[in-house]
Amino acid sequence: MFGLSFLEISSFLGLSATVVLTFNFLLGMMLGTAYKRSGSWQKLPVAIKKINVDDLHNQTAYVALLLVVLHPLFLVFDKNAGFTLSDILFPLKAPKQNMIVLLGCLSLYGLMVVIITTQKLVKKKLRFRTWKNIHLISYATALLFIFHGLLMDPKLKDRPTDWLDTEKLLSEFCLLILVTASVVRYRYHVKNKSVL
Repeated sequence: MFGLSFLEISSFLGLSATVVLTFNFLLGMMLGTAYKRSGSWQKLPVAIKKINVDDLHNQTAYVALLLVVLHPLFLVFDKNAGFTLSDILFPLKAPKQNMIVLLGCLSLYGLMVVIITTQKLVKKKLRFRTWKNIHLISYATALLFIFHGLLMDPKLKDRPTDWLDTEKLLSEFCLLILVTASVVRYRYHVKNKSVL
């Protein structure tokens, strides 16, 4: 793919997953608010207001899952990385940065739980409160994946982290967005407690 190594493709897919997860997270937070009644929403162009945010949230979740699954799989094909499929699924014995790989693995499993429990067949069998509590895993999922990206050395050489590297800056920006959105959403919930 354009002369990139499998390790570089993996890194690119990880960054893409971080961006998509962040966007998906923001959409999910919107759904828990009365965003359609807000003045800001009303000022948007009609074409944007016609977008079904619920459908977009669900679709971006599948895209995020695909990227999160593909991201480590490309490591298996990189001879220098030395990863096997079992190292990715059970990262405690991974050849490099195993605790950091574990964060990404936990994020993958969390994302799978959130998506599986959102399927209509499964969701019907769960009470709404149970489903909602399970869905809160998405907060941890997004944060784990971002921390995985922040701490992982893209070259797998255990070099000191360069916090001003473009890839790290993108992850830091996504982290800032998630934390800010979480605080805003929490304040909305506290303010409208009687409505929720």
